[in-house]
Amino acid sequence: MKRVTIMAQVDPEICRGCRVCEKVCPVYAIHVTDRKAKVTEPDCRGCANCADRCPFHAITMVKREEPFTVGVDVSKFDREKIDALCAKAHFNPQQVLCYCVGVRAEEVAAAILDGADTPDKISSRTGIRTGCTIECIQPILRLLEAAGIEAKPDPNGWQWYGETVTAWTMPEEVKAKYASHGFYFDEDRKLLDQVAATGVED
Repeated sequence: MKRVTIMAQVDPEICRGCRVCEKVCPVYAIHVTDRKAKVTEPDCRGCANCADRCPFHAITMVKREEPFTVGVDVSKFDREKIDALCAKAHFNPQQVLCYCVGVRAEEVAAAILDGADTPDKISSRTGIRTGCTIECIQPILRLLEAAGIEAKPDPNGWQWYGETVTAWTMPEEVKAKYASHGFYFDEDRKLLDQVAATGVED
């Protein structure tokens, strides 16, 4: 869960409508209309991605008058389905996927089971990817794929990238090439599978 205490605020006198803010917002809470960026206040998750990347310094983060919390109550969802989805993506349900916010795999799985079918919807509901906004796109994509949902990069955005190679998708030729160089891909995979299964009831 994430406590949202700040939000983006645009200075229209400085904003030039370059659209960088639109492209880096993980929840699409800011849009350029009539050459000026405007924030949809209830949607902003306070990540400061837009403010950090605005080339004209037109955006600042300000304190919210009414802070709120975003998160998914996993107890409201079928535990077996959550665990199965996490297992298919090779995550332990309790595994923290977003260290900035503290979102766990089970929360993302629950959001997907509840209909969140894109990274921005998952981020909006759980808070994942609204800290540094960089690392946790990978586990989101893995869980979406495990759910049978093909996440296609938004042509208007910059924050979606393809999945990186994991212990489960490493090509055999790569494993063979580096086997004599001190890499133990299959052993790593076994260990990661053990971690994913730890504490999960059969």
